[in-house]
Amino acid sequence: MTFQINIATKNMDITDRLNEYISKKVTKLDRFLNDIDETRVDLAFVKSARSASDRFVAQITIHGKGYILRAEERSDDIFTAVDASLDKIQRQIERFKGKRQRGRGGEPLSEAMAEPITTETEQRPVIARRKEFALIPMDEIEALEQMTLLGHENFFIFYNINTNNINVLYRRRDGTYGLIEPKLR
Repeated sequence: MTFQINIATKNMDITDRLNEYISKKVTKLDRFLNDIDETRVDLAFVKSARSASDRFVAQITIHGKGYILRAEERSDDIFTAVDASLDKIQRQIERFKGKRQRGRGGEPLSEAMAEPITTETEQRPVIARRKEFALIPMDEIEALEQMTLLGHENFFIFYNINTNNINVLYRRRDGTYGLIEPKLR
């Protein structure tokens, strides 16, 4: 089964050699997870990185039916960063497949992802970024697993199947988790 591979760059040009290398490596992910719809590879050169070994960034995001997996790695060489992020995404796939098999009734884990809205303050706050994402109903345990799979360390927004409301799961300073259940007035 073939899937779409999108490669995006920031502050760097992609060579034919790099494009072929990424395409060859990423298509092998189909061996591990055969229901991949799309794979996005984001490559960046960060000139202002503190360490020279963190200048090249490779981020791989896999979209499938009911899930999103993401891995990001940094290195002093773009090929090394791509390889490291591929290794990381393969480990996430293995972990995801194990949890999906143990999920409720054999259903795949759901997709829900959020990133904080960044704001720049001048005289008035300005919304610098808007992001839309799909909410698929899940319970609190599945939301916790999806939060871990996506690597979201601070918070996770999901549609709670038990309460039929949008909830926010967040990590507290003491390492436990909290749940925000908004109510309309």
